[in-house]
Amino acid sequence: MLNIYRSDSTTFWDLSLSNLTRNCWFNLINPNPEELNQVEAATGVPQDILKAALDEEERSRIEVEDHYILVLTNLPIIRGETNYDTLPLGIILTADYIITICLENNAVISEFHPHLYRTFNTAKRTRFLFQILYKTAIHYLKYLRQINRRTDEIELDLRKSMKNKEIIQLMELQRGLTYFNASLRTNGVVLEKLLRLRSTSQSRHLISMYDEDEDLLEDVIIENNQAMQMVDMYSNILSGMMDAFASIISNNLNIVMKFLASITIILAVPTMLASFWGMNVPVPFTDNGWGFIFVIVIALALTGISAYTLWKKDMF
Repeated sequence: MLNIYRSDSTTFWDLSLSNLTRNCWFNLINPNPEELNQVEAATGVPQDILKAALDEEERSRIEVEDHYILVLTNLPIIRGETNYDTLPLGIILTADYIITICLENNAVISEFHPHLYRTFNTAKRTRFLFQILYKTAIHYLKYLRQINRRTDEIELDLRKSMKNKEIIQLMELQRGLTYFNASLRTNGVVLEKLLRLRSTSQSRHLISMYDEDEDLLEDVIIENNQAMQMVDMYSNILSGMMDAFASIISNNLNIVMKFLASITIILAVPTMLASFWGMNVPVPFTDNGWGFIFVIVIALALTGISAYTLWKKDMF
């Protein structure tokens, strides 16, 4: 899907290839070959650069050429209640255009929809780039808070559960934190390189930073570092919790087994007496009219003594 926009903080235009102007934003979501050819012809950016973000395993990096700058970052996505992942997002700056390309619709790019056109300006390409990176860092923090809340909910379930479902959910959250950790670290390297670009002349015609832009980039770096610290903390908490609750589940199972064993012992007493008095040999109380009552009383007495003994030993 290809959409072409232009915004100057007062007006928003939805353009097409037939009425392109400078300072347009090409937004590509899982593009087909025809759309890639059209963008290449319109912007002069090679297809191998456009396709860089279409590899799910692509790591964050930055490439600076004479006619464009490629900033490849990894943004967070959520695919289920406990299934978090990351996805490459390519941002390409040229002298006249800005291009974003991704495999899927995502929450970061959705922040820049027509109803919020006053919050961004496609003519200020450098600031627009930093706004996208800032929203990416903010979404990492948002999803990390969600992971923390979901972890607390699973913890409450695990306190009274003996099933593997909650442990599997914790494993999925741990896997998401691992993806977040790797992506945030490589994103941090890209942000540091962008900060150093202000002192180079090679890219000055493509990316120019004013004081507000530098402040915004520093904010992005701060948020990214905060997200990395949160990932480390939550990963340690989650690892310890998984080990602890694996032991709790095993202990809960042992308690149930102990209870069932106690019940089996208690039920075995009257069963054993009934077996003795049911044999085809002479037994006490055979000729006594109250014999059946005597056996029942003895069975109840022995069962009560057994139950009391097990209870005193905290068997149930």
